[in-house]
Amino acid sequence: MAGQSADDRVRPHHERARPHRDRTERAGDVARLSKGDLHSSVSDPVLDTMTFLNEVTLRYPDAISFAPGRPYDGFFDTEQIFGYLRGYLDNEAARGSSPERIRTLMYQYGPVAGQIRDIVADWLRTDERIDVAPESVVVTVGAQEAMLLVLRALVGGPEDAVLVASPSFMGITGAARLLDIPVTPVPEGPDGYRRDALEAAIERERARGRRPRAFYVIPDHSNPSGTTMGLRDRTELLELAARHDLLIVEDSPYRLVSPGPPPPTLKSLDRARRVVHIGSFAKTVFPGARLGFVVADQPVVDGAGRESLLADELAKIKSMVTVNTPSLSQAVVAGALLAARGRLSELNAKAAVHYDEALRHTLRELEARLPADRRAALGVRWNTPSGGFFLGVRVPFRADNAALVRSAERFGVIWTPMSYFYPGGGGSHELRLSISYVTPREITEGTARLARFIEAAASGPL
Repeated sequence: MAGQSADDRVRPHHERARPHRDRTERAGDVARLSKGDLHSSVSDPVLDTMTFLNEVTLRYPDAISFAPGRPYDGFFDTEQIFGYLRGYLDNEAARGSSPERIRTLMYQYGPVAGQIRDIVADWLRTDERIDVAPESVVVTVGAQEAMLLVLRALVGGPEDAVLVASPSFMGITGAARLLDIPVTPVPEGPDGYRRDALEAAIERERARGRRPRAFYVIPDHSNPSGTTMGLRDRTELLELAARHDLLIVEDSPYRLVSPGPPPPTLKSLDRARRVVHIGSFAKTVFPGARLGFVVADQPVVDGAGRESLLADELAKIKSMVTVNTPSLSQAVVAGALLAARGRLSELNAKAAVHYDEALRHTLRELEARLPADRRAALGVRWNTPSGGFFLGVRVPFRADNAALVRSAERFGVIWTPMSYFYPGGGGSHELRLSISYVTPREITEGTARLARFIEAAASGPL
């Protein structure tokens, strides 16, 4: 529309500029709130990110989008939902549950910590070599709730510090923002975790009089960078955690989206209960179920010497957040785990091959469109992840929201600014590509459009 800026064209309607109003309205007017009186998180750009990306996608429907980090729809069949649900109900009956008990399981509020903890624990033991009691598991409304619960439990006051790998999944920084918990970024290296950067961050926090409480990291096919931590680095990180009395919050949603056996989880290597393990079934079973979990087997001792598990404390917090995780979602995911006989990796094998081929296809097309000599001349480079949904591309211009709008409008391709993922600032010349939700044909055309955009943007203002 004439007279609108690019930012206004994609800004949500309720946030577009309005004439100034006094905070005090005339009697009888609709109550209007001052944004300045609301919690400061609602003005944080991190919380606007998804809205902005959705607006861009809706405004340019013909653009090819490398933005969504969601699973490919082609592997889902609506009939599977009923099959998995029936499998779970039959399993309950076989275990001796009466029809009345099953009815209660499905229709009523369930246990706060989850009604399928034993099934999740069996799967973790079989597929991930994480051997913990069901009582150590809390089934959550997505991994996002698990992050919020863990942060709320571990951070007792302003003297506690939370360290996060940088760049980092914006869900953890967003949850911390909602809880008024500042996070300390720890720069990643090409292979993820960097010992020197983490130890330097720990020492800086202690020098400020703060206690480093936990370090959040995605060891496998990280979002957004795609990096994977090697076995030696995993062992070293556990040793460092013990030495510095630090907990590791391991977020692990992308382990089963690439073929072949993944490296061991940090939790499976953990002998000192230093690792709080967060997982999700969104990428492997059923995104719409919104089901995640957290393994928290750390002992907690109160002032009277009574001992519980961290999982018990998380459940207390959850009881005041979501009360319980929906039984239908739990039943469907449990049915999938039962059908796979604890081998979700095998159930997900076809999808894993698809994502691997999509990643390799994207890398090949980028190489064809921007060969090494041309990349060197332009100052462009990208990483080559071993799997997962994401890769990062460094460009010689600011890859910000304005550049994204121009890319979508003039070149028909959408990506995600990497600056969204740097809690301490950075990433201004990087963009994230997600390969999980695009077809091979879209990858071929989308990378061609992206190369044309990069060439044009690198040559000067568009």
